[in-house]
Amino acid sequence: MGINNERDIEANIQIGPTDRGMVRIFIEAGTVEIPMDFDPEEAEEIAEEILAAAAAARAANGGGKGKKKR
Repeated sequence: MGINNERDIEANIQIGPTDRGMVRIFIEAGTVEIPMDFDPEEAEEIAEEILAAAAAARAANGGGKGKKKR
């Protein structure tokens, strides 16, 4: 599966701090739960990558707002 392959799968994502000073990204899809913990610096790098991807997607879409997908 590549990043451009669409799938008809519903998933929930939660992002927040843990009691151990980590940032957790928690993904739940059906019976699958994926907890991913990152130190704050790694989390900031991920956030920067998400913002860069959003900017690139916006530019590819002619600068307009596209459909929101989850």
